Amino acid sequence: MTGPMAHARARHNPADGKAPVRRAATPVAVVFLLIGALGFVPGVTGNFDDLRLAGHQSGALLFGAFQVSVLHNLVHLAFGVAGLVLARTVSGARTFLVGGGAVYLVLWLYGLAVDHDSAANVVPVNPADDWLHLALGAGMISLGVLTARRGRR
Repeated sequence: MTGPMAHARARHNPADGKAPVRRAATPVAVVFLLIGALGFVPGVTGNFDDLRLAGHQSGALLFGAFQVSVLHNLVHLAFGVAGLVLARTVSGARTFLVGGGAVYLVLWLYGLAVDHDSAANVVPVNPADDWLHLALGAGMISLGVLTARRGRR
């Protein structure tokens, strides 16, 4: 079959025509939005009654492992929104992945340096958060660098 009916059942792929770095940044941003929202869901977030605005006193644990607070969840939501906005352009997507990855590596170092039971632990973070921040930082930077490369002609 040829003509306009040849692909009548074919679905449009929203990624068609998007640069790889943009296709990588968008789902990363969506994951941050999802994680930020899940931090406010009892059951997904254990010890939900211990959720605090900020600080190390928050006993809420996302997926039973990652210490969260209202501030922590809002930061994830804001990061996700920023990622979606930045993913609209190639340079913005690269900035989100590489710059955001660098921010997460700094958070990893912060988590290693800060006493988790001190008032300086404002976000808050625990050891599970620390290692997740390392993985996120390395992963985001890798995605930003590898998907932003220009092909040789």
